[in-house]
Amino acid sequence: MPSLIAATAHSPARAEPALGDDGLYHEPWFLNSFLDLRDDLETAASTGKRLAIMWELRGCRYCRETHLVNFADPEITGYIRANFEVLQLNLVGARKVTDFDGKEFSEKELAERYAIRFTPTFQFFPASGDGLAAKEPAAREVARAPGYLKPQHFLAMFRFVREMAYEHGSFRDYLTALKG
Repeated sequence: MPSLIAATAHSPARAEPALGDDGLYHEPWFLNSFLDLRDDLETAASTGKRLAIMWELRGCRYCRETHLVNFADPEITGYIRANFEVLQLNLVGARKVTDFDGKEFSEKELAERYAIRFTPTFQFFPASGDGLAAKEPAAREVARAPGYLKPQHFLAMFRFVREMAYEHGSFRDYLTALKG
């Protein structure tokens, strides 16, 4: 029995995602937000982090996979938590969200505004909100991951954004450089 105690003593406790009434899995470390994207970006930037939005949909098996596989990996979760604030939005949700330009939309309307068509989709935004409100919605994000990414590529996407590699090439270029 001492070996079991010793093994668990060195393993950090990890909170599991909870399945909410909305049918989405919720990570305890996701951003608790008033749903004002300008404020969320400023809050992230003030702590040296980047803002990412995770779009989900009730019953989406790949959303579930993201939570139960990708976020279950302590390396991935540790990296994301240290470098990003993740805001979870529902593709067909009714909560009111204030966009970067100060206009208010339901989650569903905001998803349409940003042409979010797949779940999960991760949107990544610049380190600063300077000039963001004046841009068209599609030009506000610096990177997007539409659909499920396997853990290795999922972590690489977050590194791609954190390292601002999007300024020098595509995500595909980034992955090719990692292999080479």
